[in-house]
Amino acid sequence: MLFSSPSLETTDSADSDVRRIMQNRSPSPGGSLEIRIDRKTFDSPQGKLIVLQDVAIAIDPGEFVCIVGGSGCGKTTLLRIIAGLETDYEGRVSLDGEPVKAPGLDRGVVFQEHRLLPWLTVHDNVAFGLARTPREERIKKTRHYINLVGLDDFEHEYPRRLSGGMSQRVALARALAGCPEVLLLDEPFASLDALTRVRLQRELLRLWQAEKTTVVLVTHDIEEAVYLADRVVVMSPQPGTIREIVPVGLRRPRERTGEDFVVVRKQIMDEFFAPEVATQSKVGIAK
Repeated sequence: MLFSSPSLETTDSADSDVRRIMQNRSPSPGGSLEIRIDRKTFDSPQGKLIVLQDVAIAIDPGEFVCIVGGSGCGKTTLLRIIAGLETDYEGRVSLDGEPVKAPGLDRGVVFQEHRLLPWLTVHDNVAFGLARTPREERIKKTRHYINLVGLDDFEHEYPRRLSGGMSQRVALARALAGCPEVLLLDEPFASLDALTRVRLQRELLRLWQAEKTTVVLVTHDIEEAVYLADRVVVMSPQPGTIREIVPVGLRRPRERTGEDFVVVRKQIMDEFFAPEVATQSKVGIAK
């Protein structure tokens, strides 16, 4: 894994209570994922549609993995299985050795749409998953994560007053506030304009480097994957299988126009657009 980024800016360094909260987080290297999906199907008029088949990958604690693939390759379904939102499949997914059978606070999820609750302020949206946390600690943790995503001045605003990029930052803060071992991101920047997307990619890297959380991000943007990831998982078309797992191996911060960056991006694009081998398993319908 690569943590060769420049030093992070200290956030809220004067607040000793927030530092105490963060220092008291579990030091155990949690967040390891073992994923083995033999087959995942959905019903269709033609029969059982095979969405995922023979998918196997191990993800280390604190690793940043991006999954790339075209529409319909099953990458969002794969993320939903890791999140525990899809449980009807053949195979096994485990987090730190324990099988994933349902959603849990050890996994934070951010979707393409921010899904903020419109009747709650930024503060209350971020604090939504902390209902069982003592009030004083809940307020401090909530403000810490609002500060971490740079929205201090908008703590008491409602979602309707926020831009798309700001709303996604709130969604990231909400997902991180529960201190999950794994952060799952389903194309979180796809609906944003190009400049906002680049800014939020940088912001996501800063948050990841600060939190040391395992991250699995689904995207169709190969450049985004190379910029963010330690490894890039390239998915084949339906039924979704792993065509290749490409280690990025570039020091951070990464220059998108740099020669090494372009070489890795081309390697993934060549793999992505390589001809499919025609086999019976590629028909995508279970017999």
